Amino acid sequence: MPTSRSYGDACTIARALDVVGERWALLVVRELLLGPQRFSDVRRALPGASSNLVTDRLRELEGRGVVARRPLPPPAASTVYELTEWGRELEPVVLTLGDWGARIPRPQPASLGVTSVLLYLRGSARPHGTACYRVELDSRVWTVRTEPGRLTVEPGEPDGPDATIRTDPPTLNALLEQPSHLDEAIDGGRLTIEGDRDAVRRLLREHES
Repeated sequence: MPTSRSYGDACTIARALDVVGERWALLVVRELLLGPQRFSDVRRALPGASSNLVTDRLRELEGRGVVARRPLPPPAASTVYELTEWGRELEPVVLTLGDWGARIPRPQPASLGVTSVLLYLRGSARPHGTACYRVELDSRVWTVRTEPGRLTVEPGEPDGPDATIRTDPPTLNALLEQPSHLDEAIDGGRLTIEGDRDAVRRLLREHES
């Protein structure tokens, strides 16, 4: 159930944790960094959290002004959650926390979600050229665009992509770490490419390890 617990501490750090310090709250924020998401998308991205818990965190974050709900126009007939302007100010906080956590050994076993891999791609990429990619991960489609020095990610179908990539988050993450294994992943059926395969090779190689 939703909680209204407080540290009762006037320190601004404590006051921030009153808003986003509950378990799973910052991971809900993480899932919304790349754009609006349906409840089912957020729930699927957090397999360790129950539906009721995700509902509670979203409700709390909405009540605090971090998250907003927005109905989609017909024929979608569904509601999405998105970060408010104030909520988006958490992005550098969350990403810096991720950088800090990179030195902590990965738990075993551990899941790896779509948003985490795409945030890593966006943050580490240093592209030199311009290209557009359709990236399909776990049956969800994302548009990835590159231009010199910048990579963007947003949900949804792109117009006229140079290449389409279909795979799963662990495979994409492994290829970002070892791009030379691309042919092996294709031969093993873990990844498929339609379109410009060389453009995909550039995407995988133009990032910082």
